[in-house]
Amino acid sequence: MLFIRKTTLLKASVVTLALYTVFAVFYWKILNSFLFNSYGKGILVAVDIFIIIFGAILFLEILKDLKIIKNISYYLSKISKDYRVQVIIIAWFFESFLEGTAGFGTPAAIAVPLLVGLGLPPIRALIVGLLGNSAPGIFGAAGTPIKVGFATLNVSSVPLYASLLNFVGVLVPIFMIWVITKGRENRKKEFLEAIPFAIWSGFLFLIPSFLAAKYLGQEFPTIIGSVVGLILAVLSIKFRIFTPKNNLELGSAVKEESGTISPFKSFLPYGILVIFLVLGKFIIGNIGIPINLGFNHVFNLFNPGLIFILVGLIIAIIWKSQKEILFKSIKISFKGAIAPFLVIASMLAMIQTMIHSGSNLSGISSSISLIAEAVESHFLPFFAPLAGAFGSFMTGSVTASNVMFGTLFNTASVSMGLNTSMILALLVVGGGFGNMVALADILTAEAVIGEKNAERKIVKGVLIPCLTCLVIVGIIGMIILK
Repeated sequence: MLFIRKTTLLKASVVTLALYTVFAVFYWKILNSFLFNSYGKGILVAVDIFIIIFGAILFLEILKDLKIIKNISYYLSKISKDYRVQVIIIAWFFESFLEGTAGFGTPAAIAVPLLVGLGLPPIRALIVGLLGNSAPGIFGAAGTPIKVGFATLNVSSVPLYASLLNFVGVLVPIFMIWVITKGRENRKKEFLEAIPFAIWSGFLFLIPSFLAAKYLGQEFPTIIGSVVGLILAVLSIKFRIFTPKNNLELGSAVKEESGTISPFKSFLPYGILVIFLVLGKFIIGNIGIPINLGFNHVFNLFNPGLIFILVGLIIAIIWKSQKEILFKSIKISFKGAIAPFLVIASMLAMIQTMIHSGSNLSGISSSISLIAEAVESHFLPFFAPLAGAFGSFMTGSVTASNVMFGTLFNTASVSMGLNTSMILALLVVGGGFGNMVALADILTAEAVIGEKNAERKIVKGVLIPCLTCLVIVGIIGMIILK
């Protein structure tokens, strides 16, 4: 449906759920109570993602309407005069922060126009923007890919393993420099000059990200990694640590207007957000509302979406936002969150039905067990990141990719006696790198800058970096789980 009929992901998900339900009822002869439980569990887990997406979009819309995003972009572009450093600041650190606080295609959509403003050709800006929306995607918007994508699985060690595997992402800033120097008269010199800062920037994000995953959990690695990394990168630029010897500008750069509000006031909303997220994690992190509808579900009060909403409203009050603008932002947020909610609800209901299809009157094993048997192979650790990338390519979401393949690979790894947390970590890291080629993100970023029918060129530009990272992650997985 997605590739041949070119239908929307929402329609494909709903139709697939309906089709599989027919199989479950008439072929597996699933017990009615288990079918009800499967749908109920899928819908309730999807409510979490609805709140997260609604809150993230609302927060971002409020900041856009108050011109805060525009001012942040201006100040980031002024950190350095060198176009290579500017690109890394925007496409690596700023995109990572947007992924951690908004996600769902937002980072590339916001960063690509900024890159065009620096003077990059549109196609090249699109490629760089997609490269930046990769390694940060494994934790997505406040941990959503793991929190929701693996909602019914044991993920206690997954964030730590995933953050370790994600160190392959140190290659991403290098690929960015390779792309933006293409066609330049002194390409080799410009590329080699910027390599130290590119590698340094990779570690500046990935090391704090790893420490956050180890000590704080899945909600914070991308946010803290990008914030700490950006601060250290700014200090590195100030003291000329690993920065290019010569400051090179792009002649076609667009001259931006000066900032309309101070840097402190521009970054304050995100500072409040981070503080509230950390406090929320430690104060209400383990408090939940149990729900029993024939099956058990716990609604965790620490939902990042609720904090996005709270901070967004606080900012709207402080900045004295007009009621009309606030209501418009709420409307846009609801509209943006409803489709992902229905997609995740459909896919989760289908996966739960596949799991519970073994509770039947036919005596046939559950479909998830039958498929898991088919994919059991010594190469499973190598296939996991490739499957994650394919899921992101197809759905445009690491979370949706995890929903599709998480239970399948978990079941297969249990059957083979492999470390399930490591397999799931390989899957989610693959999904992050697969974001480079996510069709939905490509189309969104194209629309923002008015580019059309450039998918082939863009995919060609990101394919080698994507495959390189996936193969390295797969080989690491094979070595660890040999």
